[in-house]
Parts: sequence; C-alpha cells; structure tokens
Amino acid sequence: MRKIFRNIHLWLSIPFGILITLICFSGAALVFEKEVMELCHRDLYFVKKVEAAPLPMEQLMTKVAATLPDSVSVTGVNVSFDPERAYQVTLSKPRRASMYVDQYTGEVTGKYERAPFFNFMFRMHRWLLDSMKQDGGIFWGKMIVGTSTLMFVFVLISGVVVWWPRTRKALKNSLKIVANKGWRRFWYDLHVAGGMYTLVFLLAMALTGLTWSFQWYRTGFYKTFGVEVQPSMGHGNAAANATAKGGKPNGKPEGKEGHGERSGNRGERPAGEGGRPEGRGAHRRSPYAHWEQVYKQLAQANPGYKQISVSDGSASVAFSRFGNQRATDRYKFNPRNGEITETTLYKDLEDSGKIRGWIYSVHVGSWGGMLTRILTFIAALIGASLPLTGYYLWIRKKIKRKAF
Repeated sequence: MRKIFRNIHLWLSIPFGILITLICFSGAALVFEKEVMELCHRDLYFVKKVEAAPLPMEQLMTKVAATLPDSVSVTGVNVSFDPERAYQVTLSKPRRASMYVDQYTGEVTGKYERAPFFNFMFRMHRWLLDSMKQDGGIFWGKMIVGTSTLMFVFVLISGVVVWWPRTRKALKNSLKIVANKGWRRFWYDLHVAGGMYTLVFLLAMALTGLTWSFQWYRTGFYKTFGVEVQPSMGHGNAAANATAKGGKPNGKPEGKEGHGERSGNRGERPAGEGGRPEGRGAHRRSPYAHWEQVYKQLAQANPGYKQISVSDGSASVAFSRFGNQRATDRYKFNPRNGEITETTLYKDLEDSGKIRGWIYSVHVGSWGGMLTRILTFIAALIGASLPLTGYYLWIRKKIKRKAF
C-alpha cells in the first residue's frame, strides 16, 4: 500500500511541483498586503491629525464627488472605528475603486491603487498571469492553477501515508529538524517535518481555494453546507448566484475578492455629475443627505464595531471578532429620511448564509486574527519549499543510484 502512495506522491509532485511552489509563494506574499500598503502609504490611509469631530459626511462626499469625472459617482463610504483612519469612499467604477478623504479637513488623500508587486502576485496566485478570454475561450491559467491545487491535495495526503511512522518514538523523531548533520539531512527533515507541521493549514487553503477554480467542486462544496449553486454561473459569481435550499437567497454575496482586497457596499448609483441627482426637484435632496444620520445611529447601537459602511439605501456593520471576517449585520434605510426599514443580523442567518465568508476567512487565514495569519504565512512559505526540497532529494537519490 505504501508503495502505491509513494508512486502517487512522486509522479504527481514531479510535473506539478513548480506550479505548486509558485501558487504557495504568491499566496504567502498576499497575506500581509494590507499591512505593507498601509506602512508604505500611511498618508493615504491615515489622517494627519485627529480633530474633535469630523466634518459632515454630506460635505465630505460632495468634495470627493467634485473631483470625479462625469461618468464616475460616489456609491458609499466605509468608516473605521479608529479615528486615525481616513474615510474610504467607494466609487461606481472601475470595479472595487475607492478614494480616501481626511474626515477632519476634507482633503482627498488619494485613490486606492494596488501596488504592481501585489497585483503581479495576485494574478500569479489566481491565474498564473493569464487573462480571461473575452471570446469565452478556455481560461487556461485558472484551469492550471485549479488542477495543480487539486493535485497538491493528493500529494499532501499521499505524503502523510508514506512517511507516517510506525511507532510513537519514530513519530517524535520525524518531527525534528536537524541542522548540524549535513544539508541532505536538513532538507529531508524540512521536507518531512515541515510538511507534517503545516499539513492542516495547507489542506485548508487548498480545499477552500478550489471553490474558485472548478464549477463542479464549488457546487459540491457549497451543497455540503446546504447551498445550491446555479450551474450556469461563471467564475467569480458563485456568491451572487448561490441560494439556500428552498430557493431563498442567502443575503448579500460574499464571494472571493482576493487576498488583501477591500470591499464596500455598492448602493444604487446616483444619476448625474458627481453622483448628484438629476431631473425635477434634484436641487432639493442630496444623495448623501442622511448617510451621517444612519452612520451615527448604527455607531450608537453598535459601540464595538470595526467598520460601518453606508451607501444609498443600505448599510452594514462589521465587528472585530474571530471566525468569519466578512460577517456583517446589514440594514436598509429610506434614502429620503434616513429611517432604517430592515435589519438582517449575521447571528440570525442560517449556516448556508455564512459559509461563503468562512471559506474566504479560512483560505487567507484571517479567521483567528493575527496569530492564524502568521501561521498561514509560514505554512504557505513551507508549502512553496516542499516541491523544491522534494526535487532535491529525488535528484540526489537518482545520482546516488547511478554512482553505484
């Protein structure tokens, strides 16, 4: 039996090893994208000085709207509990576009743009730098990444079977990494013990990552948790098209946006230049007139919030807690008077309405806070090294056989 698994482990690792290294390494590079960006561009994400009170939200949104071209409008604002963080203003286009404004001075600090390095790593991690075909052709990069990830699952499982010690003492010895007995022993220990230590994290990342690669896998994975996925939906639309058993929608989609990407509520886009309403009576009501009223009401009702997002007619409250990092309480309000008309609390959702956020949180390691993110980062780096150490051991073995 071990011989069969040894052959599976070897002959899957040889062709897919380099691809697995690229996927794991690029994934590790994305774990702390947010922190790196904030460290390098602090003037974009943080205000210069915290004042007694921020300017009215309507005034701030109007300032941002005045800087936008006619075809782009303000769709929402994200307000952090931290008074030093600038307001993040979401825009109608391009996708996930946003700007930052100092809420105390009204100064627009800049537009969020993903750094070329992280953009490169994201495209490497998801599609091996390939691009989606506009003519509907095969998305080879996505398919290769998905296939390599699936093979990685079999490589990990077969590796456990091959190297699982027969005795408790042997198990203890196999989990040691010795650095003073030569390079071959060191690389062997790193390959075996490193794989054992990171097995759970690597399997978790691989099994959740596959939901963004294959329709059949996504359908089966979601169905396990009671969520039906429409067969016709394409990549990236899983959350938008997933429905719970019985045909009821599972609330706002929480599909994958990639490591480190920011999301905000996308409300109805106001018509006219800068997001101002047009037509009869347009001068009587600003689209942002009651945003601050809604924000203050939600902030007062949720003193421990992490971030409050408000858009035209909807709002959400996120909290700093373990578990699903995309868990939010959602609200709808009347844009004409700011009255909250509907409340959907995360704790009241069925399990099928929570699974999408859990998949993302487990994949990027954010479910347990900074500790699990660090462990995920280390596991991804070790995962990237496993094929390389495996190649080294295999080549050394081949050379040694030829020598005799």
